[in-house]
Amino acid sequence: MEAKFLISEVFNTSWKYTKSQIWVLVGLMIGMFIISFTLSIFALPASGSITGQIVVNLISMIISMIFSLGYIKNLFQTLDGIEPQFSAYGQQARKLFTYFIASIIVGITVLIGCIIFIIPGIYLALRLQFFQALIVEEDAGIIDSIKLSWKITEGQVGQLFILMLTMIGIAIIGLLLFGIGILFATPLIYMMYCYTFRKLNAIAIAENPENV
Repeated sequence: MEAKFLISEVFNTSWKYTKSQIWVLVGLMIGMFIISFTLSIFALPASGSITGQIVVNLISMIISMIFSLGYIKNLFQTLDGIEPQFSAYGQQARKLFTYFIASIIVGITVLIGCIIFIIPGIYLALRLQFFQALIVEEDAGIIDSIKLSWKITEGQVGQLFILMLTMIGIAIIGLLLFGIGILFATPLIYMMYCYTFRKLNAIAIAENPENV
């Protein structure tokens, strides 16, 4: 099946939008690192007990998931030409349960694929990766987000695999640049993910408006 997007297009367009709000997007990343570091410092006294460790890990996981959902929303706002809004994090927090359960289902599915053989695991990860974007952008439910991700990625696994390798390459370059580069590479990688999702979703809606 013909590729529905070009890697060069995804990179160039994503870089353009990332640059337009680079300091806001990087600032949000730094803010998340500071929150995580602060939490780990305050959590030290509680780490001595199993209960304390569970509570700390739970709080850390909740903060991480809220940030991930809010950050994806910020990137969609950037793609729409809107300055990222901090209020997005509070708005997306209500989707926490949906995201959590969908993540578990996708994670288990991909893990089973990897156990059977690594290639099915990669295939499933590529087909199901946009469930988070669908939860944020389309307010999709647990099952719908997974099913719709499967639909919009049909026939695009090869191109998505190349995109994944490109993203890994960008992350490695970011890490090699004294580690600081990852603060700039991460927003770009996220933006490439969001742009690709919108591209595939728009095409799927145009081709099958009654099914998506």
